[in-house]
Amino acid sequence: MHNKLNRIPTPFYYYDVDCLQQTLQAINRHVAPHPNFHVHYAIKANANPRLLRLISQAGLGADCVSGGEVAAAIAGGFEPSRIVFAGVGKSDNEIRLALQAGIHSFNVESLPELEVIDELAAELHTTAPVAFRINPNVDPHTHAKITTGLNENKFGLPFEQAADALLRAQELSHVEPVGLHFHIGSQITETEPFRQLCLRINELQALLEARGIRVANINVGGGLGVDYDDPIGHPIPDFEAYFDTFAQHLQLRDGQQLHFELGRSVVAQCGTLVARTLYVKEGVARKFLIVDAGFTDLIRPAMYGSHHFTQNLSAEQQTPAERYDVVGPICESSDVFSRDELLPVTHRGDLIAFRSAGAYGEVMASQYNLRPLPKAYYSDEL
Repeated sequence: MHNKLNRIPTPFYYYDVDCLQQTLQAINRHVAPHPNFHVHYAIKANANPRLLRLISQAGLGADCVSGGEVAAAIAGGFEPSRIVFAGVGKSDNEIRLALQAGIHSFNVESLPELEVIDELAAELHTTAPVAFRINPNVDPHTHAKITTGLNENKFGLPFEQAADALLRAQELSHVEPVGLHFHIGSQITETEPFRQLCLRINELQALLEARGIRVANINVGGGLGVDYDDPIGHPIPDFEAYFDTFAQHLQLRDGQQLHFELGRSVVAQCGTLVARTLYVKEGVARKFLIVDAGFTDLIRPAMYGSHHFTQNLSAEQQTPAERYDVVGPICESSDVFSRDELLPVTHRGDLIAFRSAGAYGEVMASQYNLRPLPKAYYSDEL
């Protein structure tokens, strides 16, 4: 495989199609005992058209956060009736697009948004199905920049406003309240935050029923994390424990449908960013490994301080022997993949792989410094 990859101009994304297929099979296997569980793939994690087609063919729905993602979902084969549309700042044109497509529901994040959706649905002589995004104020114990369900986040409505929002929707003539939506954050690697979310939803449902309000759908968002430290040993997340947590602790009412919005856990482990070593630079106290990929290709380390398991694909001996600061060519001091990375002795021309890059990698690439966007290649086409 190294010889095949060595012929491809770097940097590029490499997708292991078998890994993705096995991940999708695991999701479907653990959802199968629960006919009222519905998984929507969060397109923001990776909108690669080939991957979208594979995911839609596996029967998943789509979770979108822009009009562009709604269009990409439809082009990728997702049924509009299985598309949910979230986002704190939906534009009028995006709302019209989703209404005309006939999506499953809008995840509404404010009362002003509800009023606008009602007005636009009236213009189109249709009714918009809406689910209210509620902040359960559950701490997911993850990075602050990917925490979304606390009261101080910009997303959603406060827990205490849920009933009033649903009652207001019932007063409007061109929206139909169909559910409640929650999403507490991303890269959550323990089940306790999800259990806490279940308890908060149980509490809210009881409060709503006391006011005569019932909804048909509960959407618990996504957030399931992956193993960035050992992607080879743990290529597929623990979907069994994830779905079982909701099956055991969420008190669904008769006929209620439960929706999930999984992104990272679907695609992260199937993707790898491959770069080539340009220079090995000796500093005063550090050794720098300068590669031809940068944060324009994979922004997570610069944005979140995250780390991707790093491999030298060219080294004959894989025994780590040197410590390097692995950096890119971008004219910013934050263009650093990792510091003190332990790797085999590395030389100019060696291929360097950044694993678990299938989520929030290619989709967030930019052309800063007028760099070309990285191309994508697939394991079943090489």
